[in-house]
Amino acid sequence: MMKHAFLSAAIAIPILAAAGAAVAAEVTVRGQEILVDGRPFPIRGASAEGRLAALKALGATTVRSYGDDPGPLLAEAGRLGMKVIAGLWLEPPRRGFDYRNRALVEAQLAAFRTIVERYRDSPALLAWGIGNEVEAELTDTSLVWPAIEEAARLVKSLDPRHPAMAVLAEAGDGKVKKIRALAPSIDVLGVNSYGDALPSLPKRVREQGWTGPIVVTELGAIGQWQAGQTPWGARIEPTSTEKAERLRRYLAAIKSETAGHILFLWGQKQEVTPTWHGLLLPGGEWMQASEVMAEAWGGHTPGGNRAPRVAALRLPAGPVAERGRPIEARLDASDPDGDKLTVKWTLLAESTDLKKGGDRESVPPDHSAAIRAEGSYARIDSLPPGNYRLFAVAHDGRGAAATANVPFQVR
Repeated sequence: MMKHAFLSAAIAIPILAAAGAAVAAEVTVRGQEILVDGRPFPIRGASAEGRLAALKALGATTVRSYGDDPGPLLAEAGRLGMKVIAGLWLEPPRRGFDYRNRALVEAQLAAFRTIVERYRDSPALLAWGIGNEVEAELTDTSLVWPAIEEAARLVKSLDPRHPAMAVLAEAGDGKVKKIRALAPSIDVLGVNSYGDALPSLPKRVREQGWTGPIVVTELGAIGQWQAGQTPWGARIEPTSTEKAERLRRYLAAIKSETAGHILFLWGQKQEVTPTWHGLLLPGGEWMQASEVMAEAWGGHTPGGNRAPRVAALRLPAGPVAERGRPIEARLDASDPDGDKLTVKWTLLAESTDLKKGGDRESVPPDHSAAIRAEGSYARIDSLPPGNYRLFAVAHDGRGAAATANVPFQVR
């Protein structure tokens, strides 16, 4: 199973000025708990690069990074009283990195040393995240586990006050047993999990003998690999309302079974679509998932506002059209606060730049000039044969939005 990450080459990370001279908190592991200065610390938050004040207002305590210089994130989180799981990017073999090449490995470890020595005293630091799904997409993972162990040993020798956490792509294929046997320096197990696999994750990890803390280091309503698809292979993305309803169930299911959880992604990225995994839109608008996060974490959305809801986005004539035939679409959306909605329509070619493991994808060509829209109704009169996806975003004018899209084909 594959996930999504901000990708950085660990050997090319620019290092900023050191964080302040304040002394870091003591972070320890006790059984299945993570303690900060002796008190259980509730990990709840998201993978994030910014806009942390809004995330904290929802009730978040923690943010996760993947491998970029953590200095700016530590500084912003520290000002807000939040903690950071700082990622150290172990380059995955699926991208061509050879862990038998000691020169490459030593360069990667040297970059880790620089980062750990520079930021180990940050008051905002919670833990070091050793890699992200390094084992994904491999038939032979035998070089991965010793690489994780070597990095973890180095990090702990430099900074014994913060735990080392490995991050796996789900828990199948005996991965947890391999971590236990071959990377014993790992203190906290992070696992990325999505959709209906989430509720059973803690049980599946414990069955492999892990007795320490479990953190769900990425989670989402559904991954594209789990979604249904059209006859031509386009994955069907749930609406923002459907995603929120799923998230509510999943957060409730794992709340008492883990040391915490990190949602993916407090931001926006192109992965299959521009809306699949982001909790925010490019303009910063938040969606119903933020309400679910606030409910679960004891926080609040801006001004107590509630996001628009989507009942459906429909193509009345169906998802396949002959060339020259008009394509009509209708969005059924409402706002629980009675706010007036405005709808933005976008038409993109179906993405063909589909990558593995969350690698960056390019946004497909935009055909929005073909749309004629009025409110919740849109008409497309002329498109060449091909596969397309129509997006509708309903804005409430108060910083919240709802999203839906539908794939269709022109023959």
